[in-house]
Amino acid sequence: MQENGLVAIVKRDCPTCVMVAPVLQQLEAKGALTVYSQDDPGFPEGMNVADDTALDTSYRLDVEIVPTLVRFQDGTEVERTYGWDRAAWEGLTGRDDLGVDLPAFKPGCGALNQEQDRLAELRIRHGDTPMVSRLVPLGAKEDAIEACFERGWSDGLPVVPPTQERVLAMLEGTGRAADEVMGLMPSNLDTCTVEKVAINAVMAGCRPEYMPVVLAAIEAVLDEDYCLHGTLATTRFVGPVVIVNGPIAKQIDMNGKGNALGQGNRANATIGRAVQLAVRNIGGGKPRGVDRATLGNPGKLSYCFCEDEEGSAWEPLTVDRGLAAGANAVTVFAGHGLQGVIDDKARTPEALAETFASCLRSVDNIKKFPGPDCLLVVCPEHERTFMEGGWDKARVHKELMARMQVPAEDVIAGTHGMAEGVSPKLAGKTVSKLLPTGLLIVRAGGGAGKFSGIIAGWTPGTPESSRPVTKEVRT
Repeated sequence: MQENGLVAIVKRDCPTCVMVAPVLQQLEAKGALTVYSQDDPGFPEGMNVADDTALDTSYRLDVEIVPTLVRFQDGTEVERTYGWDRAAWEGLTGRDDLGVDLPAFKPGCGALNQEQDRLAELRIRHGDTPMVSRLVPLGAKEDAIEACFERGWSDGLPVVPPTQERVLAMLEGTGRAADEVMGLMPSNLDTCTVEKVAINAVMAGCRPEYMPVVLAAIEAVLDEDYCLHGTLATTRFVGPVVIVNGPIAKQIDMNGKGNALGQGNRANATIGRAVQLAVRNIGGGKPRGVDRATLGNPGKLSYCFCEDEEGSAWEPLTVDRGLAAGANAVTVFAGHGLQGVIDDKARTPEALAETFASCLRSVDNIKKFPGPDCLLVVCPEHERTFMEGGWDKARVHKELMARMQVPAEDVIAGTHGMAEGVSPKLAGKTVSKLLPTGLLIVRAGGGAGKFSGIIAGWTPGTPESSRPVTKEVRT
């Protein structure tokens, strides 16, 4: 860059740049002018043009519009203008005879260095990124996807290779600093930063706009109440089930309707997968290592959906969890696979509640009391049966909890030929399948079919148990 004089940034693929080419020739003939071309070193013709097709000069000057004209004095920029504005160009150059045959004003075009993919490449090349993670070099013929498998970064399915460009783009999805420490990720207790989460979100296949939800879910699993180390180390089936509430679910096109707990929706699938990959790759939670599950469940790849608030007459889970209606939030629940609840014939809330209660009482083992916390996912047709009978969600919850009480004699160890059960010392008393805080209810699913579901949780009643955690999404 010259110490004193004028610098112009142009590109051939810009009508305004083409229009002002005679003006640039006029300025070059009269004094110090350096022209940099973003796309063609032969443009403008007949001039000494510096090649900026790599866009390094444009990036250093932070050019947004071409043409841009900059005046330097003693190596420091003192003034600039962009597009074509005769008065501005004449004021900057001290001339009063520029482009007399041209219109007085014409807007310029977007600079190539501001295009998203090129800008990311430039930021990385110039070391102007918030990223601090170590770059793992690959051999010239090494397949990036296979390299991720070989290094143990995969959940068993192919992951998206986390290139610097992809991670930088993912970080654009949040206003939070890349080096923000979110906590220590069990069980290795490695530092979990926003950047590390972004890396795993890339590998999971997330879009940048999912990042606020992913970060809220990570905050939830890092919360002491969730007990991440315990849910990993247990031999039970559990993994994080992520339930999203609020307008953000619709904004990122999540699915809370038909097949909400199944495949086919990118946001559902990749947000849940990003959480699982972060637990694996940051905290070391790998199967047959720290993760000691006897069987596990398919949801440990990804288990994420949103509540269908728009289609429901009930208050959303966020309200149950103490937040305002309409809040963007994520609730994480340590859950098993789905246990179906099918009742095609119940026409009254009482009959349907008995079906739900009998299925809840069978969770884990019909004689295991108390049982784990449970997440009840109620489908639209079953919700309609309750609503037509005058039961809101609070009434459903109350009635189900009442039906969780059974005489201890029915479930004493050894009765009915089953060794499982409560102590004989409880004879004559009532025992409850669920603890008072042990039932969450959400509404989701397709409009046809009387098929609800139970997601059983982890064993309650000990300090090491996991409790559901809700975190607001920082958008």
